Amino acid sequence: MKTELFGVFGDREQFARFRSPAEFDRLLGGESVTVGIRDPHLDVPNRTSVHRAPDGFCVVWGEVFAPEGVERPASTWLFDRYATEGNDAVEGLNGSYVGVIECDGDSLVFTDPIHSRECFYTDTPVRCFGTDTAELTRVIPSPTLDCRGLCEFVHFGLTFGETTTIEQLRRLPFDSCLFPDAIEPLSRFVYEPRSFDYTEELAARLERAIDRRAAYPGTSGMLMSAGFDSRVLLARLPEVDVCYTLGTPRTPEVRVARKVASQYGTRHETLLVNESYLAVDPDIVQYTNGIRESVHIHHRGNTAEITADVIYHGLFLDTLLRGRFVPHDTVHLDVIDRDFPLPRLDPDPDIDRHFASKFGFYGDTDRPLIDCPEIDADTSEQFLKDTIARHYKRGFDRADSRYNAMALLGIKAKSALPFKTHLADQFLESFVAADSELVDWHLTTPPEHRNDRTYQKALRMIDPEIFRYRPPDRPHRSYQLNQMEKYLRKKLPGVSPFGTPWPDRDQIYDENDLDTRLFAGRPDIQALPPRIKLRINDARMWLEYARGETAEKPYDFVRSEPTL
Repeated sequence: MKTELFGVFGDREQFARFRSPAEFDRLLGGESVTVGIRDPHLDVPNRTSVHRAPDGFCVVWGEVFAPEGVERPASTWLFDRYATEGNDAVEGLNGSYVGVIECDGDSLVFTDPIHSRECFYTDTPVRCFGTDTAELTRVIPSPTLDCRGLCEFVHFGLTFGETTTIEQLRRLPFDSCLFPDAIEPLSRFVYEPRSFDYTEELAARLERAIDRRAAYPGTSGMLMSAGFDSRVLLARLPEVDVCYTLGTPRTPEVRVARKVASQYGTRHETLLVNESYLAVDPDIVQYTNGIRESVHIHHRGNTAEITADVIYHGLFLDTLLRGRFVPHDTVHLDVIDRDFPLPRLDPDPDIDRHFASKFGFYGDTDRPLIDCPEIDADTSEQFLKDTIARHYKRGFDRADSRYNAMALLGIKAKSALPFKTHLADQFLESFVAADSELVDWHLTTPPEHRNDRTYQKALRMIDPEIFRYRPPDRPHRSYQLNQMEKYLRKKLPGVSPFGTPWPDRDQIYDENDLDTRLFAGRPDIQALPPRIKLRINDARMWLEYARGETAEKPYDFVRSEPTL
């Protein structure tokens, strides 16, 4: 990758055993930790920041803001504060980052509260850490597959908790610090709901979060849909040079996005879907880090057409602010045999099925697709229940209710993170959703108020005309009315149904004859749904890329002739 952080808990000599210092823009070494960073935006304010001192150093890699009123770089401020406050010092940072501190011989590694930039580690036996799992895998003498991680990846499209697809490689636990021989939890992400004006406060915090990120140098662009999240950025940013929307000029999503861009005086470009929409080469799959599927990198085939220097997007705003992972109650209408949503939380949610739907779980097999002795489940359905139960229950050390525990599991998963990881490696990418004020709003707002009603009201406070052009699949202000019209459009003759904002993945898969290209000789795999086949190829491609070798039988980790 163009951007990377890699380090060892050791001196420069130990660092050089694993990586060449020449690979990095900066190399900082102390008594107990050495770290190298690569970032083309090192000299840009509020980006990667480095501080050196006689008694240590501090690196904060990514997008990072010191507290309001602090004029010094974030790394300088953090180093000085750590000397007096210890681990609590990291609570004052804002942004999307990975940090490393050495001070008076003590050393630690940490990420932002929601792990929007993730850190991984391995003990070789020297503890190494970094942001690129492929590079970390290459320092492991004999890396072996983690069958549980592979099974989670193929069935869910992601791995959970600290698990990766390599046994000796682990992800830094959520909201924690990594030390030379220990891991300690932090308490930045803990649900503590309270009463306040949720709408007014959300509007004010969104404005401040966007304003913090409005002054980057160069031309600015936005990856834009016709939905809610990207348009609030467009309404608040003082200037965006160009908006990009994936699709074709005639699709409703592109037409509405073009109107919204014109409303705010911004040029609009359509990124046409091409044969590279499902590109499966290592240049793309590396951004999954081997733990998430690549289908979320929707712009992969159009990167060369995105000519802006700075890229904004609305990823994860729905997760933090609109309750994407919180289940709502429904009522069943017998006359049309359909469930319709109600404006309240589900009093008795089916947690397993809820996450199966959200994560795209594949359960249409009698047994899991990966043979793994560590998994005590004879069926795919049991694997779903066991996996979700284990990780959902772990959330109650930070959550006060089942709804917040469910929201936390979704935030930990961050299934679409490869979208951001790719952008952050190709452009100066800004991530509004990671703003500490928005994270705090999420943690202090009760789940029943983190919904579309609160969100849309807040957006209208930012700009009363923000919904001049409604999203094509949400023509009404009422969620219930939108769902009713969606149903009627599917059933009534002569009325076109709502479209999807994304291209038809299955059609593109078939048009590119990916079965022949990827799975020749494996008719059992060819019989699976395209999304599952793409997951299997992601796993195979990343494993070969990370280990630097092409497997003679690349899909041996999948059971032969799975029972469908």
